[in-house]
Amino acid sequence: MIEPETHFTLDILADMEGMRVDRALADLLPEYSRAAIQEWLKQGNVVLQNKRMKPSDRLRGGESLQISIPAQKPAQWAAQKMPLKLVYSDDHLIVINKPAGLVVHPGAGNPDQTLLNALLYFDPTLRYLPRAGIVHRLDKDTSGLMVMARTEPARQLLIEQIKDRQVSRRYLAVVNGLPVSGETIDQPIGRHQHDRLRMAVTERGKPAVTHIRIKQKFRSHSLVEAILETGRTHQIRVHLAWRGFPLVGDPLYGGRVKLPPSAEERVINCLQGFNRQALHAYRLSLVHPASQQNLTWQQEMPEDMDNLLRILNSDQALKSGNQ
Repeated sequence: MIEPETHFTLDILADMEGMRVDRALADLLPEYSRAAIQEWLKQGNVVLQNKRMKPSDRLRGGESLQISIPAQKPAQWAAQKMPLKLVYSDDHLIVINKPAGLVVHPGAGNPDQTLLNALLYFDPTLRYLPRAGIVHRLDKDTSGLMVMARTEPARQLLIEQIKDRQVSRRYLAVVNGLPVSGETIDQPIGRHQHDRLRMAVTERGKPAVTHIRIKQKFRSHSLVEAILETGRTHQIRVHLAWRGFPLVGDPLYGGRVKLPPSAEERVINCLQGFNRQALHAYRLSLVHPASQQNLTWQQEMPEDMDNLLRILNSDQALKSGNQ
């Protein structure tokens, strides 16, 4: 359970000169909602040199703000008994292997039966933490490793590690097409101009960097490793689609199903029936917030992706043998 009230000092970046304080806090503290930040300012909980800051106050850049976060009220989300693939757990952290199809957090269209609801059943004290200790997300149909905090100090330290790019997240993806070589994709990502459900590479977006390594090539598809340097919404899916190699099964960015030439029926059925993006967060590394140990976890690909690779492998072997 968190302390009744949290106090900390927040250093403003030098390049935030002239920025409104509410906007700066939203940029520096993305784990908190804009509504929460506005409420802190309204209640006088953001102070600069004994002066209570207002939302519209402008910053000089480089100053230090004193922030007091009021005691958290227990969240009203329901604790629900659901399967939880636990990989690691101690007094500070929980690491799980999220299955495809599981939504991380309640929202419009998904009021319950989410990972958050399962976490509250596993540990009821998590209701005293923002978002029940969840510090990063995976898309609903992306499988793989996620870490959650069990205390407020651990949550703050994990968020800081993510900001400082000290948390390593590696993914395996099956893509349409045959990239010539690995590369680093350094392109900003923001909301699509016309479709609010999609993200896009856009000059108006936030910096986004993805490192791509080729693991295996098939006749018309490739298995790649994607290493995140930043963590934008749909980042891997958007970057690879922008490069012309969308993920197999991706409903938003995948386009038409790509088939190998003269493919057998079982290959066609597998590719056409793969109904989620072929993306799995297989490796997670971080520094333990209490022991300061470097920890790494890995998880094998789920059955659907493993089966997809077996069929693409057999298709490759069959066609190569016929040549």
